Amino acid sequence: MQQFPHLYVEGRWVEPVQPRTVDLLDPTREEPFARVAMGSSADVDLAVAAARRAFPAFAATTVAERVAMIDRVVAAYEARLEEFAELIAHEVGIPVSNRAQVTGPAQHMRVARDLLRDHPFESSIGDAIVRREPIGVVAVISPWNWPVQTGVIKTVYALAAGCTVVAKPSVESAASGALLAQVLHEAQLPPGVFNLVNGAGRDVGEALTRHPGVDMVSFTGSTAAGRAVGAAAAQTVKRTSLELGGKSASIVLPDADLERAARWNVGRCFVNTGQSCHAPSRLLVHESQLAEVTDVLVEEAGRFRLGDPMDPGTTMGPLVSAAQYASVRSHVQTALDEGAVLVTGGLERPAGLDRGWFVQPTVFTGVTPDMTVAREEVFGPVLAVLSYRDEAEALQIANDSPYGLGGYVWGGSRETARRVVNGLRAGRVSYNGAATDSHTPMGGYKQSGTGRSMGRFGLEEHLEVKSVYGFQDEARALPSTFP
Repeated sequence: MQQFPHLYVEGRWVEPVQPRTVDLLDPTREEPFARVAMGSSADVDLAVAAARRAFPAFAATTVAERVAMIDRVVAAYEARLEEFAELIAHEVGIPVSNRAQVTGPAQHMRVARDLLRDHPFESSIGDAIVRREPIGVVAVISPWNWPVQTGVIKTVYALAAGCTVVAKPSVESAASGALLAQVLHEAQLPPGVFNLVNGAGRDVGEALTRHPGVDMVSFTGSTAAGRAVGAAAAQTVKRTSLELGGKSASIVLPDADLERAARWNVGRCFVNTGQSCHAPSRLLVHESQLAEVTDVLVEEAGRFRLGDPMDPGTTMGPLVSAAQYASVRSHVQTALDEGAVLVTGGLERPAGLDRGWFVQPTVFTGVTPDMTVAREEVFGPVLAVLSYRDEAEALQIANDSPYGLGGYVWGGSRETARRVVNGLRAGRVSYNGAATDSHTPMGGYKQSGTGRSMGRFGLEEHLEVKSVYGFQDEARALPSTFP
């Protein structure tokens, strides 16, 4: 069993104030594979104090110094790519074939580094200087479904801005969180600039969000948890950046390449065993094309190879935990009870897999907008197919959701598709399967969250804005905030 017996505070590996550990279960084998240290509010106090002590000096570092620091982190991280891939396969069931999970973080680090080089930390409006200064101590609370990448994005943009960090990964992904702390330690960050406290959300997470020494909370997780984070953070009026749940709609217009849209949607919906907040889990198809698209969906869902995430040939691993397994199965049963038509998948275990939290790739047709499977985030490989009569109804169905994280549109006419794209109430929309870009902002409308991560907008999230008057000559020499 792998051992991660320490927290990371002020540049040192330390035992928790009240020593306690928890065993992490391998979701493929349903047995312990690692033991990690668990902190408490007392450890949060120590970590926040360390981050506050480190902040003044780190905030005063030059852009060149922070660029060099990120380069060291990238090098240390890339030396451990295979170790990360194997660890998260055991930790949360992500197949080693899903290389984006481990290669993506380095790309995000490089983007943050490059943006940092020419970011206008000082600009002007008229005769005033507008300064952008690091907000302070940032609490980074990251989820288990993209266990390394989400934590990296939050941390690297905070560091690029000149902030110090106290990180709390999900308990389910605490082992990879500890390995990431080791990477930052090897990159020789100044003591206290990055700190790690593992622990439960109701203990360590709440202590961080309420802590008066924390200036910002960057959180990714469920909408229910996000509400609690926002309410706790409001007690000390700290900034929050919340990336929460999603129930993204994918609208296939009648003139789209139907087969391409269907195959792409299944692949995107079921990647990561459907445990992705941007998953296009509602597929909206014109009523005249429903029968045609169903056969393609069933065929494409059958292409997934379920099995051991350590096998390079596996394309779908298990769900992360017994609780998630029970939740997804409950949603499937509810869909059946409410009259949705099961066309593939279902409640039966996948053939040949008698242990592990595996579920079949599942597709429902005959779904109506009021059904639970069309409204709640399942967070598993379950696709709900809905039909619509015209463009207006498609948009109405797509936007009839408390969420607004992602959206997808497929069509032949760019003019029509652009009109539909503009009508979607979502923070990130893709046309005809266009790839996303790590330079662009990510975040949600409505109950999918507040704030933006990634790119220039992600850097700005971690900066305060100060107006300075009386230095007219210096101001006139700066670039204008509004060129």
